[in-house]
Amino acid sequence: MEERASDLDAENRMLRQAVASTPAIMSPASENHKAHESQATPENGKTTNGAMKPMIVDRDDDIHDNNAELPTSNDAEAEKQQQELLIKCISEDLGFSTGRPIAAYLIYRCLVHWKSFEEDRTTVFDRIIQKISAAIEARDSNETLAYWLSNSCTLLLLLQRTLKNNGSAALARQRRRTSSLKSPKYQVGNFQENQAPGHPERSVPDGRLVGGLTDISQVEAKYPALAFKQQLTALLEKVYGVIRQNLKKELSPLLGLCIQAPRTFVVSPRGSGSQGSDIAQQASMAHWQSIIKILTNSLNVLKSNYVPPFLICKLFTQVFSFINVQLFNSLLLRRECCSFSNGEYVKAGLDELEHWCHWLTEEYAGSSWDELKNIRQAVTLLILEEKHSKSIKEITDDFCPALSMQQLYRISTMYCDDKYGTLGIPSEVVSSMRAKMIGGSSSPSVQDDINSFLLDDDFSIPFSVDDISRLMVHVDTADMDLPPLIQEKNGSPFEL
Repeated sequence: MEERASDLDAENRMLRQAVASTPAIMSPASENHKAHESQATPENGKTTNGAMKPMIVDRDDDIHDNNAELPTSNDAEAEKQQQELLIKCISEDLGFSTGRPIAAYLIYRCLVHWKSFEEDRTTVFDRIIQKISAAIEARDSNETLAYWLSNSCTLLLLLQRTLKNNGSAALARQRRRTSSLKSPKYQVGNFQENQAPGHPERSVPDGRLVGGLTDISQVEAKYPALAFKQQLTALLEKVYGVIRQNLKKELSPLLGLCIQAPRTFVVSPRGSGSQGSDIAQQASMAHWQSIIKILTNSLNVLKSNYVPPFLICKLFTQVFSFINVQLFNSLLLRRECCSFSNGEYVKAGLDELEHWCHWLTEEYAGSSWDELKNIRQAVTLLILEEKHSKSIKEITDDFCPALSMQQLYRISTMYCDDKYGTLGIPSEVVSSMRAKMIGGSSSPSVQDDINSFLLDDDFSIPFSVDDISRLMVHVDTADMDLPPLIQEKNGSPFEL
């Protein structure tokens, strides 16, 4: 019995540490029970009637006040006021602090402070989603869209690294009910072990330490938190898609003008050059220069709102794919565009885009230039010299490896040299293309099928939540500049 009492004393000391983070709520019945058990003698661990006493967790008065353990209407009202203040703050453009979106960090730190991720029922998530949705309804404002693209992406990253779902939520809930004292969700020891160098720990009113992102342990997410994460992911994809669509709409009219050379476009004859022709060529490139200007303005808006570089790269890659589809399809649908002079004009515009990609750097451009391979190779075939001497193998292997036989056949049959009057693709090569085209298809009339040579635009979302966690640089929640509205609330729980 003495050994048993010694073991209970050891457990009692361990649980005393745990209760500092997760206090139990005492009911009146348990208070009476505690008073009854206080008659036990400390020497043998028995009650006065000889029965073994149950294990009791001692509490020091300086750890928690019993009166503070019971939630009051004042506490609920205070949290409601804090939520109203948060919603009011994120309704405005809070800007950025050292390149970090303040709204995202403010939302995240408030949710951590309120322990909203662990709530079975709460309305705060819905209110945040509704406020963000209302802010992005003005789809014509790319500045606002870029602002929320940056904030939603950062907030989603913070949620991804904080919430966990082990697939056994029901068992976990039951386990927490029966052994809440043995499994505190936040322990000071864990925070100290995970403290990131260079980020001093800071104490907050609820006793937990909040500093760098690595200081915050993962929590087992309840349904409202998981639903919030899914809704935020959908919002992020929506904002990205709207920005992409706005950029496409802005480019589409110009791309229609860039596929056919204007009459003012002049290329100097081979081996010669003149100042007048150069001036005329520059004037005829105005549409291409407008495209470069639109792309540059979009880049500046995204960078000024600190949109992660990998998202900017994904966006421009898909936009260049759209440019490729529009130019290539227009070329194959309009016979007047399949000419030598028109090939020179499109080639000059593509050179401008290539220079812009080099200026953009690989971090933001990625594979954007490679997305133009179809139109680039089609233009190569249009301006190819001595076409009459090229074999089908040379054309398919050396000059146009990305083009299908249907596409090569289409260009070859519509081509004309309106500048030098040279011969086009030999008739025997064209016949060979037609034979291969029909032989490789189950449809005998494939050459008349318009869908056999046109390209499709890509409307997919080219990233996932895992990509965000993997590609975004390390972020932390320390040393953020709070909005003035919150700074005025001295001693408020927002000052984390």
